[in-house]
Amino acid sequence: MDGFGGGRSGRENGRLPDAFLRPGSSSFVEFLAEHAPDRLPGALMRGAGHGGVDPAGLTAHATTIVAVTFGPRASGAGAGKASGVVMAGDRRATAGPMIASRSIEKVFPADAYSAVGMAGAAGIGIELIKLYQLELEHYEKIEGSLLSLEGKANRLATMLRGNLPMAMQGLTVVPLFAGYDLDKGIGRIFSYDPTGGCYEEYEHHGIGSGSLFARGAMKKLWQPGLDAEGAIAVAVEALYDAADDDSATGGPDTVRRIFPVVATVTADGYSRLPDDDVAAVAEQIVAQRRQRGSIA
Repeated sequence: MDGFGGGRSGRENGRLPDAFLRPGSSSFVEFLAEHAPDRLPGALMRGAGHGGVDPAGLTAHATTIVAVTFGPRASGAGAGKASGVVMAGDRRATAGPMIASRSIEKVFPADAYSAVGMAGAAGIGIELIKLYQLELEHYEKIEGSLLSLEGKANRLATMLRGNLPMAMQGLTVVPLFAGYDLDKGIGRIFSYDPTGGCYEEYEHHGIGSGSLFARGAMKKLWQPGLDAEGAIAVAVEALYDAADDDSATGGPDTVRRIFPVVATVTADGYSRLPDDDVAAVAEQIVAQRRQRGSIA
């Protein structure tokens, strides 16, 4: 616990350091910034000799994430358990022209009723998401209640603004946030820019290098009133189309059994689909295209 204001003496006598015992903000990020700023995402890289710049393109970059809403579009009595959102991400990370990883995970639970995915510098992105998970958990423990969905989205925007110096040096992270709004009874999607701007998206959205192709696919595949199974199929097929045209997006790998990470968020909370279920959806998409005489 050294570095949190209590020093070694607090640890030796079995007491928590003073920093943990003083009343303060419900924000874990603010607590960390005050007592251990070196542990914030990107702090170690800011102290590196190259100043965080990656001129050789060796930093692993995560690529395509999509989100799709389903169920009744209006909030209130017509929504409820039938509504929610699907988030899916491919498994490839690239470093310049090379494949850095075939099985990276880019979609995570933010808390019980929300999901977050990221594109961009993978190391900083994963670190940012872990800190964001702690931020929401800390708030819930201190305040005794969950943040509203918009409150969660705004907290992520604030954290993203803290990474702006790294983004200006080429280590950009762009998240996609989605969740179930407990007050409105519907699934909602929020996108961001590298400066921390937060924007609500409707129906569906995608980020990352393959998002141009994924979003084009979702425009044609999405329709009002989709159920969860239909939204999952739209998300997986959008990633399939993105992988067909974007070399940085990985498609389903049936040999290695590597498939997109797909999660749903509903009134029952966050749930990740088993790989076998995702494989069945991907295989059905391939079979349908083969029947049409083309796998394009």
